Amino acid sequence: MTTDSGQVTKRRAVFPFTAIVGQEEMKLALLLNVIDPKVGGVMIMGDRGTGKSTTIRALADLLPEIEVVADDPFNSHPSDIELMSDEVKERLTQQQEIPVARKKVLMVDLPLGATEDRVCGTIDIEKALSEGVKAFEPGLLAKANRGILYVDEVNLLDDHLVDVLLDSAASGWNTVEREGISIRHPARFVLVGSGNPEEGELRPQLLDRFGMHAEIHTVKDPVLRVQIVEQRSAFDQNPQEFLAQHQADQEALQTKLVTAQELLPSVQIDYDLRVQISQVCSELDVDGLRGDLVTNRAAKALAAFEGRTEATVDDISRVVTLCLRHRLRKDPLESIDSGSKVQKVFCRVFGIAEPEELGSVNGRPAGVR
Repeated sequence: MTTDSGQVTKRRAVFPFTAIVGQEEMKLALLLNVIDPKVGGVMIMGDRGTGKSTTIRALADLLPEIEVVADDPFNSHPSDIELMSDEVKERLTQQQEIPVARKKVLMVDLPLGATEDRVCGTIDIEKALSEGVKAFEPGLLAKANRGILYVDEVNLLDDHLVDVLLDSAASGWNTVEREGISIRHPARFVLVGSGNPEEGELRPQLLDRFGMHAEIHTVKDPVLRVQIVEQRSAFDQNPQEFLAQHQADQEALQTKLVTAQELLPSVQIDYDLRVQISQVCSELDVDGLRGDLVTNRAAKALAAFEGRTEATVDDISRVVTLCLRHRLRKDPLESIDSGSKVQKVFCRVFGIAEPEELGSVNGRPAGVR
């Protein structure tokens, strides 16, 4: 990827997103969350060694630079009030000059052993009491603002910490309170969790808080496996040459994402389609309204990604499984998997013939076209 200065060698080489083979479901879910972070993040469950971390790092590297307030630890937006810290707002009201800088979108890794203080930040009570100032040491949530927060093995993370992450992701703010002193800052990020089902499931009420749920599996096709191995070997042997080969595709996808973000506010979804989405959620006995909201948002984000201002039945078909499969009540006696169950109900409600292979979304991988 090039920077504004046109140089490609300054940062550590990251495997390009457009060179990743397969795992279309995961890639689509990540792209839709970048276009509309209000979709609510992605939970990626699958086998070890299937490229989860590689894909997420590649996505962060793909994204264009953003404008931030130069000396602000929270990556505050220089003009959008919703994405500013209280301190920057105060400076604006006092008509102080706000220095602006550009920086890459950050991907923040949350380590499994992280404490709540490390995640949320800490208040120096002694300094606050002795000097009368709010001495705040920002945590990982501050660093992740306007970026991507990645939690590997999220199913092994302490439930309380998962609650904190999901609350911040939903509200867009992080509040730290100690001894009667309260500090808050913007914490709007795309939350991406990954895990291996063999190591334990998330509690259903926590799983429900993730907007989308992508399942990934080890590629079985020998030809595809060889292609993946060869791609990785070529990158490891000469990263700069490999990046140069994919630079045009990377820039095209980056432009497509930026255009989609700008187009999103004007995308509409027909009332009848919204009613049918809610009917699918109702027939699947999905608790609450998150499923309805996320499916609507994801369908609109997909339409924006493909340059359209009207979401279609096909858009809904391609995202509905991602948005609803993890919200179904588990029945240990049921042999059908949750993704196939979602598609069966979707096809019945929308009056569409069921595809021959319900293992894929709408009879084909739900991926980037």
